[in-house]
Amino acid sequence: MNDQQLARGLGWFGIGLGLAELLAPRKVADAIGVDGHEDLIRTFGLREIASGIGLLSSRDPHPGWMWSRVAGDAVDLASLASALKENADDPRRIRTAIAAVAGVTVLDALCAYRLSQANGHHRNRDRSGRVSAARPGSMAEQWQGGDGPRKVFAITIDRPAEEIYRFWRNLENLPKFMHHLKSVTVSDDRHSHWVAKGPVGTDVEWDAEIIADTPNELIAWRSLPGATVDNAGTVRFESAPGGRGTVVRIALKYDPPAGALGATITKLFGEAPEKQIPVDLRRIKQLLETGEVTRTEGQSSGRSRSTSRKFDDALRT
Repeated sequence: MNDQQLARGLGWFGIGLGLAELLAPRKVADAIGVDGHEDLIRTFGLREIASGIGLLSSRDPHPGWMWSRVAGDAVDLASLASALKENADDPRRIRTAIAAVAGVTVLDALCAYRLSQANGHHRNRDRSGRVSAARPGSMAEQWQGGDGPRKVFAITIDRPAEEIYRFWRNLENLPKFMHHLKSVTVSDDRHSHWVAKGPVGTDVEWDAEIIADTPNELIAWRSLPGATVDNAGTVRFESAPGGRGTVVRIALKYDPPAGALGATITKLFGEAPEKQIPVDLRRIKQLLETGEVTRTEGQSSGRSRSTSRKFDDALRT
């Protein structure tokens, strides 16, 4: 089953569930152990029907309707959790309902994420297959203006700036130390296509362009329109005090799919950039200083793992 088929299946599921909630709210309330909330259940039923119709109203389901299902699932989970606190007489049925809704939430989130990815990739190219120009007012174009939150990371590498810049400017080197990147394909001096690992085993693809390039000092980039995760940033190469190598400083801005909701889901599955980039910087430091990324497998220290599972997994990949 492809993503469009799954979305349509979830649309029919939503309509069926919504009709049950709308026409027989008392039976639904009794089944999940939340008696006395029939009016609320009818409201949930109308929401399910609306999102189902939205998903089925076009040949290619729009990801916005799937994200609306994810938002509705979050409301359902919050309501059931509240009912569980209020109703101590028969919590088993409510817990069963929470488990069922949580399972549907994961499926909805996965489908929404994949639809967003596919939708963004198709919009990113015109009919001739060429990358479209950046749209005015995009987050990437506002990078130099200083608006919006940024995340800044830094590390000192005991190598000259010229060497680090040269390695980084060859963008196809980035997957060697960026654990979340699967590939970077350079199309010309400014443009490239990126494929990264997303939550729950998905892939995220986007096209990017270099918007500033000062040899041995600065590289700035932005994603092009249609990217699932709109992003922009800079990497600076600064001499460390006392001639002790180079400070590599990354400043990053990104907008995950569905805004704050998408960011929450991304963090839930451990793919947030603020968790990835510090590990990536340690990997490039090891790579450039020693010629390889240090791994913990096979060491005789008596401890096969560190206190961070994600750090170990990143270094062993």
